[in-house]
Amino acid sequence: MDKRWDYVLFDLDGTLTDSAEGILNCAEYALERLGKPVPAREQLRPMLGPPLSQTFHSMFGLDEQQAELGIRYYRERYSTVGLFENRPFEGIDKMLADLKSAGLRMGVATSKPEPFSRRILERFGLDKYFETVTGCGLDGSLDTKAQVIEEALRRLGAEDKSRAVMVGDRCYDISGAKEAGLECIGVSWGFAEEGELEQYGAIAVADSCSDLEELLTGAKDL
Repeated sequence: MDKRWDYVLFDLDGTLTDSAEGILNCAEYALERLGKPVPAREQLRPMLGPPLSQTFHSMFGLDEQQAELGIRYYRERYSTVGLFENRPFEGIDKMLADLKSAGLRMGVATSKPEPFSRRILERFGLDKYFETVTGCGLDGSLDTKAQVIEEALRRLGAEDKSRAVMVGDRCYDISGAKEAGLECIGVSWGFAEEGELEQYGAIAVADSCSDLEELLTGAKDL
């Protein structure tokens, strides 16, 4: 297979793994600890994608101090239980193995804290496919998707951004990629609302792992 790109960055939540159960369970736990009303689960689904700091402020109307406490409570449960309430999407392992065999150099670029991301990938045996796993810092560093993507590219040594592409399931992946100077392919099996990926400018939307593999290797036209 001919390579369309040399470097591929993958989002984690909603792209490589279905992490909805753990994220929503931990959000409910945090709100309960804060003494706040817990919305219906469907109303919490907008949390699936953006950084926690953004959702605790915008979704729950918390001030900075309350939001920081909410994130601490969230991570209290997530670090021991929530990160493994999770599973890889069907076909991910085979696709990554095929892409690595095709010579693509791959990394993960996620808004999830880097230590948690590494543990999840190791748990499911996916870490062997990636040269770097880049996430936000528990200290608040790399707090935007664009910053995470830029750091992942730096770690990969990808100086020519035209040879790199982002793969993600939400508008935040597309916007972050654009800000960092990359194109983005969307995946339809994640957490996006209908039409979201097209609206924000994904150059293509893959409906399956085999579809994504063909897009990334050039076997299928964009």
